[in-house]
Amino acid sequence: MFAVYAETFSFDDPLSGLVVGERPDPEAPDGWATVTVKAASLNHHDLWSLRGVGLREESLPMILGCDAAGLDEDGNEVVVHGVVGDPRWTGDEADDPGRSLLSERHQGTFAEKVIVPHRNLVPKPASLSFEEAACLPTAWLTAYRMLFVQGACKPGETVLVQGAGGGVATALIMLGRAAGLTVLATSRDEAKRDRARELGAHDVFESGARLPVRVDAVMETVGKATWTHSIRSLRPGGRIVISGTTSGPDVSDAGLTHVFFKQLSIIGSTMGTRGELDALVKLLDATGVRPLIDRTVPMDQAREGFAAMAEGDVFGKIVFTR
Repeated sequence: MFAVYAETFSFDDPLSGLVVGERPDPEAPDGWATVTVKAASLNHHDLWSLRGVGLREESLPMILGCDAAGLDEDGNEVVVHGVVGDPRWTGDEADDPGRSLLSERHQGTFAEKVIVPHRNLVPKPASLSFEEAACLPTAWLTAYRMLFVQGACKPGETVLVQGAGGGVATALIMLGRAAGLTVLATSRDEAKRDRARELGAHDVFESGARLPVRVDAVMETVGKATWTHSIRSLRPGGRIVISGTTSGPDVSDAGLTHVFFKQLSIIGSTMGTRGELDALVKLLDATGVRPLIDRTVPMDQAREGFAAMAEGDVFGKIVFTR
């Protein structure tokens, strides 16, 4: 079958290991379903995989992609939950020590077909296109969990979203606004600040700018470049929810004095559960909120999408279609 996969790793030139070609058809074991992929979205995780982060060399070649929407064997329209865990695990799926994302241990979604456990399928409502639904399982689910599960944000609170432009950040802005939060956002890029305001941010600022108010919570996906600003932007008792470090994980000043003196909370967040994905899908169906798609690219031209993400030339999600 047609597939987009990692054949080798290169930290400095990740696209050198990307292959657009053919791979064997998958064979679904008992309890697993075969999904015909109609659309799949690109994530930073896919670029990191090409750099050799989170993917072992002995697993190569590996079909990339964590997200997909398509048709199951019975022709039902479904969204694929990309977290594959231990079937015996009964707690929060994000806490399962045996969990992995598609494209880490199991072949990913950038292909004609993908196999996943039956429990990983969520019904897709007719109101969502395949392209829109394919944006949800990683970036939008991450944002949903950050805001409403780990962050426990309530209507009327003020939230700062760092680094407007990426898929998670745009989802945070749109979901936060729909949930009655006051949403502030930052970006180094003036055009991205303007787009963030169009998406629903109440106010936008240059990265690192002093805010007019202290916020209840910061949604952090950037890491090193914004961490000090995030700490200093919080009110006493405020909280940072962090799900990624796109600018790097190492900070020269962790702001520990502010953390203990202002009694701040630092909360990690990773992906989300199948039940949370189902709730997110229903939220979008009911509210009319839709993922922002930067561009749609035929899957056989996937290299174009990877290059755009590597260059940072993205606002919203890049979606591959079949």
